[in-house]
Parts: sequence; structure tokens; C-alpha cells
Amino acid sequence: MPKASVKRLIKCKKEDLINLVLDIEKYPDFVPFCYAAKIHENIDEKGFIKIIADLTIGKGPFKDTYKSNVRYDKKNDLIFVTNIDGPLNHLENTWFFEQQHQNTEIFFDINFEIENKFLNIIMEKSFQFALNKIADSFQNRANDLFKGK
Repeated sequence: MPKASVKRLIKCKKEDLINLVLDIEKYPDFVPFCYAAKIHENIDEKGFIKIIADLTIGKGPFKDTYKSNVRYDKKNDLIFVTNIDGPLNHLENTWFFEQQHQNTEIFFDINFEIENKFLNIIMEKSFQFALNKIADSFQNRANDLFKGK
């Protein structure tokens, strides 16, 4: 099962970065390998935000859409994502945010399994590289949106 982690220090407020990550419909504008995003449900519950969303991801001829359950724990500044439907047998990813003076440190862990075993093998070989590109895209987006703030 492909697994990867990344840690970044981004120059912005923690709340701004959390809102950036939760703004899923904007992902196709800046996240590599993301072609489309659709929010089905966005509920602000006591202490949590729950989002049900579709993401269409891929590279080249390999594109597919999966539905995920995104839960933001406001008290612990933690976003936890699991798959509901689509080409993934398993998906867990966790975002944790920690304010450090004028910066926010993010920790992002992901592990998943694609139904297609051949694609799983390919992803295992290149996923850390892909995750770094994705982390770069969030860092660049935060720099663009929040510099001077």
C-alpha cells in the first residue's frame, strides 16, 4: 500500500492554511494531478466540519473520480480524510497544523490502496515525489494568497 509523509513550514496563519485546505473546490486551480472537484455536503457541526467531496485525479490517460469524507476537528487542528467510493480500496490522509510565530507547520500523511494492482505498484515507486509536488502546490498557493498578510 503506497504511503508517504511530508512536513512543511509555510509563512501564513494557521487559520488561513486550514481554510485553504478545506476549500476543496479550488484544488483544480493549483493542485497537480487534480482535474475536478465537487462538494456534495458541507456541514459545520459543533467542533467539526464535515465535507463530502469528489476529486477527479490522475496523470495522462489514467484519471478517475473518488468520493471522500473530510472531517476537520476544530479543537485539535486536524483534518482527517477517508474514501467513501471510487477506485480506492483504502484511503487515509491526515493534515495537522501547528502555528509557529508567523509560520504554520503542516504535517501531511497519506496511505492508500488503488483497486488496480498494477497502478498500485506504479504509485508506490513515485508517490513521495508526487506528494512533494502536491505539498509544493499548497505552499505556493499560500504564498500567493497570504503574502503580506
